[in-house]
Amino acid sequence: MADDMGSTVPRRQLGRALRDLRTEARMTLDAVAEAMQFSRQKLWRIESGLGPARAVDVRAMCELYAATPELTGALTALAGETKAKGWWHAYGLAIPDWFEMYVGLESAASRLREHDDTLIPGLLQTPGYTRGVYQNRPNMPPEELEEVLEVRRRRQEILVRRLPKAPKLEWVLSEAVLLRCVGSPVIMAEQLDRLLGRTILPNVSIRVVPLSAGAHYGALAGAFVMLDFPLGNRVHPDPSVVYSESVTGALYLDRPEEFAVYEKVWASLLSLALDEEQSRRLISKIKEEVHHG
Repeated sequence: MADDMGSTVPRRQLGRALRDLRTEARMTLDAVAEAMQFSRQKLWRIESGLGPARAVDVRAMCELYAATPELTGALTALAGETKAKGWWHAYGLAIPDWFEMYVGLESAASRLREHDDTLIPGLLQTPGYTRGVYQNRPNMPPEELEEVLEVRRRRQEILVRRLPKAPKLEWVLSEAVLLRCVGSPVIMAEQLDRLLGRTILPNVSIRVVPLSAGAHYGALAGAFVMLDFPLGNRVHPDPSVVYSESVTGALYLDRPEEFAVYEKVWASLLSLALDEEQSRRLISKIKEEVHHG
């Protein structure tokens, strides 16, 4: 997976640079779209890092914004990297467009922090649990479910990969997630065993917020993932991003002030969560007393 990061990071880098140039030129999305004979949606996707960009279009945009020749050359070269394909591009049915960017970010991250108060996160799910989650989804062909399972398996490789180094993975889960039966008691027991097994990994932390914590700041935020990126060969790392999804789409928040809010939410969650050893004991207890089959 070392060279399998795909085009996600280059797309984000190019999109931010073009957005900054447009802002400096004091031009609106609509004005640039009209000048480029693009749809507004296409331009927005390029600036958001959601779509590839052709070198000829990037060069024309740089001319429109009066960018320096050096910057124009660098961004035109970067456009070529926005077409690289990661492994996930082979799973068209199983990965919605709005989730595709997340899978690329997840593959590139050096640290991932996730809070979930509804389900076991995908990176920790067993196949049986995933089947239980999707079994009631209307009109889902069996072959699509099999692709979903394979995508989950491929994504989970980051927990133990060697090159590049596996990211630091931190989860804070609500106790309700552990109590909710998905599939069957047997499947839940297997799932909680998986959680206990993952806590042994040196780069993994799983902590539980007990129901006794009551209503709290973190619960208002719902499920989210915070991703930080390695420095690599750059002076500054790629900006951190918060990912939050719904049934039909997702939010990608990467402004520093937005990320700072989630840092406070995360700190609040950690202050309420059991420590790692206490969390392991609670997971074991729920497995024995609730999901014993």
